[in-house]
Amino acid sequence: MKSMDREIRAEVLRRLESDYGLRPVTGTHYLRKGECPACGKRELYARQDEPWFIKCGRESKCGQMWHVKELFEDLFDDWSKRAPATEQDPLATARSYLTFARGFDLSLINGWFTQENYWDRDLSIGSATVRFALEKGGYWERLIDRPHRFGKKKARFAPGQSPRGYWWCPPCVDLLAVDELWIVEGIFDAIALLHHGIAAVAAMGSGYYPEESLKALRTLRAEPDSKLPKLVWALDNEPGAHRFTRKHAKLARELGFHCEAAQIPQRERKHDWNDLHQRWQFIEDAEKRTEQIERDLKEARHHGALLLAESAEEKGVLMYQWRERHEFHFGFDSRLYWFKLDLERFNKALQALEESDEAEDRALTDRQMRAKALRQAGAVVEIANCYPQALYFQRNEVTDESWYYFRIDFPHDAPSVRNTFTGGQVAAASEFKKRLLGMAAGAVFTGTGSQLDRIMKEQLYALKTVETIDFIGYSKNHGAYVFGDLAVRGGIVEKANDEDYFEFGKLRLKTLQKSIRLELALSDEGYRSEWLDWLWTCFGAKGVIALAFWFGSLFAEQIRAEFQSFPFLEVTGEAGAGKSTLLMFLWKLFGRPDEEGKDPSKMSKAGLRRWLAQVSGMPLVMLEADRSDVAGSGHGKAFDWDEFKPMFNGGSLGVTGVKTAGNETHEPPFRGTLVMSQNAAVQASEAIMTRIVKLHFVRPEVTSTSRAAADNLNHLSTKDVSHFLLMAAKKEAAVLELFRERVKVHETTLRGLQQIRVERIIKNHAQMMALVDALRLIVPLTDHQLASVQQTLMGMALERQAAINADHPQVAEFWEVYEYLESLGDGPMVNHSKKDELIAINLNEFCERAAEHRQKLADVNTLRDLLRESRRHKLIEANKSVDSAVRAHWNLKNPLSPRCTTVKCWVFKK
Repeated sequence: MKSMDREIRAEVLRRLESDYGLRPVTGTHYLRKGECPACGKRELYARQDEPWFIKCGRESKCGQMWHVKELFEDLFDDWSKRAPATEQDPLATARSYLTFARGFDLSLINGWFTQENYWDRDLSIGSATVRFALEKGGYWERLIDRPHRFGKKKARFAPGQSPRGYWWCPPCVDLLAVDELWIVEGIFDAIALLHHGIAAVAAMGSGYYPEESLKALRTLRAEPDSKLPKLVWALDNEPGAHRFTRKHAKLARELGFHCEAAQIPQRERKHDWNDLHQRWQFIEDAEKRTEQIERDLKEARHHGALLLAESAEEKGVLMYQWRERHEFHFGFDSRLYWFKLDLERFNKALQALEESDEAEDRALTDRQMRAKALRQAGAVVEIANCYPQALYFQRNEVTDESWYYFRIDFPHDAPSVRNTFTGGQVAAASEFKKRLLGMAAGAVFTGTGSQLDRIMKEQLYALKTVETIDFIGYSKNHGAYVFGDLAVRGGIVEKANDEDYFEFGKLRLKTLQKSIRLELALSDEGYRSEWLDWLWTCFGAKGVIALAFWFGSLFAEQIRAEFQSFPFLEVTGEAGAGKSTLLMFLWKLFGRPDEEGKDPSKMSKAGLRRWLAQVSGMPLVMLEADRSDVAGSGHGKAFDWDEFKPMFNGGSLGVTGVKTAGNETHEPPFRGTLVMSQNAAVQASEAIMTRIVKLHFVRPEVTSTSRAAADNLNHLSTKDVSHFLLMAAKKEAAVLELFRERVKVHETTLRGLQQIRVERIIKNHAQMMALVDALRLIVPLTDHQLASVQQTLMGMALERQAAINADHPQVAEFWEVYEYLESLGDGPMVNHSKKDELIAINLNEFCERAAEHRQKLADVNTLRDLLRESRRHKLIEANKSVDSAVRAHWNLKNPLSPRCTTVKCWVFKK
């Protein structure tokens, strides 16, 4: 066991105590009483002097083991910082990495490697590397300084070089003398096996067949008394490598080699030969270590033999011989089989074959004879024409729904199908059969209920769990952007793995949202950066402000968490002003073609709530036509923007009950941003109006240049520009840092404008100005463009304050009609108040008088809502009994027909 660096050891001990509850035991070198991450029992232990591993003490029931690199990866990923190279020791970093990160004995591998450096021009980051020369020429190198920064590129070959056809052979391996040669995927795997006396070479990838090296080995061993070594194909245990293992073994046999295989069983976590080597090092007792190595290698050979089995019967025999179970299921050639040993029938069939005089039977080997006897005894039966494999368990904690996620493989060329089964569907054979038929064409299960029970008991035991979200976009709880099959976390873009979820260290995450599909360009190859010039030509500063809102939407959750709000955007304009062109282009930047928005009046209440909950950190565009005609007809209700007031702070979308026996409810927050797009201006209460940043577009004077720019924007596809979304998400940390800095500056500037009195208007427009500053981290806005945009935003803030100061147009119209009616007579006409400082109006009578004089007004119901927000004359009280000046004047003029002088009125202050 290699000694751990003193500083790393101190930090590891601190974390083991705080994260797992491990405590030192007096008089020993051990930490004990920790809580096992796998089984939850307090039997976890580790070495105190060299805490490389933690292990569960429940050997028979759990026995899980973890290397501290898996637990605290950040402590072991910056080797240049831990062990910087010097002139005296230029290999210091590489030596430290190979010793402590890989567990290698440097005396075995000295002179095999060099320390180099790699610089990624696209990411503008670099790393020290450990480099190994290859036989064909060129090299392979491993990046060792925080390799997660480079995404999937943690190792690389020399540019323009390919190792195809040749393996990497350790200098200490004598190919003329070996009797058994292991072929593994990587150099570190080969070195790991060398530490335990196993001659190994690296194929440099599961897909690379070392044909030239095998031919050269056959030529070297061509002496009459020389025998070709046995080849053990020990590639990684994953579906892609399985296919190559069988293919490579077949090709090698054609060259005259005897081939076997070895596969490390993959349980909770993926392991390779280097991982296994480090686990063996943890065992202090030499005798126990040897026993464990022999057990692991024997098991690996067994799994390799299963992989190379030529028939279902042969595989069934191997599995029976390994554990001697009389009944079990297994898969072969992507079909599901059931093995059941009838000893009497098997013995009779075997005896008949042994006594047979047939030349064909007498030529069989013992293994072939046993397989044939099993086949004749009917010991192996196909129970499904496909192979269903449970991959993981996924659960929605909020709704208390859960599913088992399966992959269905087929023996023909059809691609695998992945989908979910409920608990009820895996518990009953009839339901399982129906679900299987429903999710995969022609997939038939013919097994019994008891067979399914045993299959599920084995497949579902200790099944890994994947966390789920029911939206796309930014997940605040996980600190990650999830965009369908791509995700971004910590500035690193990840693709969904073969099992349709994302792995971020210990975190497994996927989205259940299937309604929205994004078409994102993973790389900047083909990215059309000239779109910014076309956008400016068509829409100028206001187009950039709309772009900044889309861009800022990506960070709305983070901004609301820190600043408690994020503004709404209103986009209005004349017909033909280009609103649809602008919105549809902005959606292309987010990978959504042919998208503009939705009309909420065409949704049910439940549908609207679900639509608003589908995305996080993305805009939701509400295409709301002018509803004044509907409202005036009396047949409908104008859309009420006040319902969306809580969304400004990321509040609740509403409460629904959860289908449980308790009183649980589901109250999803608003995670996106709100865009209101319509021809007419939004008319709402002051509370809504102050939450809005408004863009108004007028029909432009079209020129040949602007027409060409608009056509170019329309013709761009999502693949041309959608890389913008990933560029922005990767800059999350830098954007938020710049936003925090600039928003304070812009708030101070706006407060200096005496005309703006509403703090919320200042806050909203300052945030937009800060987002425009941050936008320059992604797109090259010029200084002139930036100044123009910021000036436009300041003007918009002033206009918003003016809009708040003014009455609603229908309220202003009401007071104009009031003044007109009051001017018609020699006494009060509609103002019933006898006090000069008050106005008292009976609304029904007012509307009647207005109709008599052919004055246009909103309907009474609408006026009752709007007059409460009257600014010109403030409402004091509604429906108050007033001693009427109008009736008193009427009674004076008509003493013979006096009227009651008390009237219910709305009272306003002049």
